[in-house]
Amino acid sequence: MTAPSAFDLAGRVALVTGASSGIGREIARALSEAGASVVLVARRERELEDARAQVEAEGGRAVTLAADLSDRACLRAAAARAGDSFGDPDILVNAAGVNRRGSLREIDDDAWDTTVAINLSAPFFLAQALAPAMVARGWGRIINIASLQSVRAFPMSAPYGASKGGVMQLTRALAEALSKDGVTANAIAPGFFPTELTAPVVKDPARWERMAQSTFAKRNGELRDLRGTAVYLASRASDYVTGQTIFVDGGFSAG
Repeated sequence: MTAPSAFDLAGRVALVTGASSGIGREIARALSEAGASVVLVARRERELEDARAQVEAEGGRAVTLAADLSDRACLRAAAARAGDSFGDPDILVNAAGVNRRGSLREIDDDAWDTTVAINLSAPFFLAQALAPAMVARGWGRIINIASLQSVRAFPMSAPYGASKGGVMQLTRALAEALSKDGVTANAIAPGFFPTELTAPVVKDPARWERMAQSTFAKRNGELRDLRGTAVYLASRASDYVTGQTIFVDGGFSAG
């Protein structure tokens, strides 16, 4: 295996949740450019179709699956259809996420339940549904999206932080269960990137700049900064890397 071929995803199938925008969409594009066929999963059909058109315009192959991942039955129906177009997924990227902000007094049942359902439960149940086929083939990749809030507290987002802390431990648990069968599980923990979830910070220039100055790189992330890590973790280049969380945050978490 040569170094360039280690990153080649030709013939692989990747299912990416949260693929209609932001981090999920960027990772789906990166995996497609590396050769994978991609199954794009998200709730909003119009944005999903835009993402599919973008992948295809860039020379890739993509299909869409509209699904509300907070609904367990809907999630399982999407998982059952995941292999309809390109075959069973070799790569699962759990990038769908929500952050229902509020103080401890303001967080209600729905805010907590929805956040945990999408951010933590959906990655578990999708892995549970898709991993058996990966195990049967002796190769697979599960990539979860963690967060800086996996390891430190931020104001007004207790459900999000709790769910993302859970994602780190879920990643380890999946790695322990599956790695002996050739299926690795790792997580990417992004720093501050311009996405829908960070919109309240992005819209406040002073706050956005303070975040940038808290990094070693003295800038916030651009979505393209996630591409290399995603392709690495999805490819044979990371065969002996499992159970890990890689922080792509310009050094924020190391400070």
